[in-house]
Amino acid sequence: MSSNIDESKKIKTAALTACTLGTFLVSFMSSSLNVALPSIGNEFLSDAILLGWTTTSYLLASAMFLVPLGKIADMYGRKKNLTYGLLLFTLSSLFCIFSPSIVFLICCRAFQGIGGSMVVVTATAILTSIFPPGERGRALGINTASVYLGLSLGPVLGGILTQHFGWRSIFLAGIPLAALSLFLVFRKMKGEWTEEKREKLDVTGSLFYSAGLVLIIYGLSIMPSRTSLCLIVAGMLVIILFAWWEWRIENPILDIKLFAANRVFTFSNLAALANYSATYAVSFLLSLYLQYVKGLNPQTAGLILVSQPIVMAVFSPLAGRLSDRIDPRILASTGMAIVVVGLIPLIFLEMHTSLTFIVCSLIVLGFGFALFSSPNVNAIMSSVQKNFYGVASATLSTMRLTGQLLSMGIVMSLLSTNLGKASIAPENYQSFLAGNKTTFIISAAICFGGIFASLARGKSGHVPEEAMINEQER
Repeated sequence: MSSNIDESKKIKTAALTACTLGTFLVSFMSSSLNVALPSIGNEFLSDAILLGWTTTSYLLASAMFLVPLGKIADMYGRKKNLTYGLLLFTLSSLFCIFSPSIVFLICCRAFQGIGGSMVVVTATAILTSIFPPGERGRALGINTASVYLGLSLGPVLGGILTQHFGWRSIFLAGIPLAALSLFLVFRKMKGEWTEEKREKLDVTGSLFYSAGLVLIIYGLSIMPSRTSLCLIVAGMLVIILFAWWEWRIENPILDIKLFAANRVFTFSNLAALANYSATYAVSFLLSLYLQYVKGLNPQTAGLILVSQPIVMAVFSPLAGRLSDRIDPRILASTGMAIVVVGLIPLIFLEMHTSLTFIVCSLIVLGFGFALFSSPNVNAIMSSVQKNFYGVASATLSTMRLTGQLLSMGIVMSLLSTNLGKASIAPENYQSFLAGNKTTFIISAAICFGGIFASLARGKSGHVPEEAMINEQER
């Protein structure tokens, strides 16, 4: 009995370490590249829209493949999915290092996004499978903290690497971490996590979903032309068609009926969508603002930007532990309200705004986001049964990435409207700042609406399997 307990403890430790390293790597690569965008733009002579696509291509590819990959992980093995994701992420990072043009880099970033989505969606599902409800909040809190630690170190190390070794060194720095994570998966994570029933993959639904996202995001990026409006409307219609298709087929990639049957699951995901839609573009815009308008170098800009994610990393584990004892609805809703308070001051960003003002706003944002994220994840994953863990994890990650995509879509549409194809130069700073102001107004409004979605979920808690089955039958 004692040996079985020890073995179980070792597997838990190995899984938590490997998943934490993987999610850290993905978040580190994302946040560190934001600081490097002005350097990339200078090397390839790129405008603000193409720089936006360097980030957006990663998010778009991740969002397109998350739900199908979550389903595949449930069917064929979550450990396999994690392994292939780490390998793809590493290979695409290598290709990014040797990018000869901005277009090639954007394509490589798309493949990197697919690998990153495999890592993130599988890591959450594995941890939820291994850790029981009483320990799950702590494990998910640690995993969430690794995301924020990656986001914290990303701007600092990314700025240092970019300034002293060039932006390509950022991709090189991530490869040793990927190798260590792969070693733990191969040598220490014994067993596999999968469901015995293998269903047919919904290829048609996957295509509908992917096409809808591409049409909407590309349409937003070419605002305010007539074509953009047509693309956005077409994308929305395809998403509606996707929802109709998923409702009627036997084995959907996204169980729409789960939303109809599970109030906590539905409104927790909507709250996540609102939160990420409101907050993701902050670091992108501030990176450009600090280096172009304020004239800071990448290293100094990274030190400013680190104030938000480092607060997230410190408080996320605490919020995760609290969510095992306090209703996650209360914690998450309070966090959303604090995020709104952090966004409002950024509306008044001007040419001569002090750096102290910016840092204080970022600290408030970081605390609010930490208080929201871990409890919200715990509420979502505890509201479904183990055979839904992969799909629930994929759905949550899809809400996160779709929110990030919408955030970047809003930014690119406003930059396109205010700057067009012009680069960010002194003569365009006022137009750039006008776009920032509108973005932060929209973000604060979205986040304010998200508070009500968070409150509307009702009392959170783990749902027994019998209750889930009965509720779905009703």
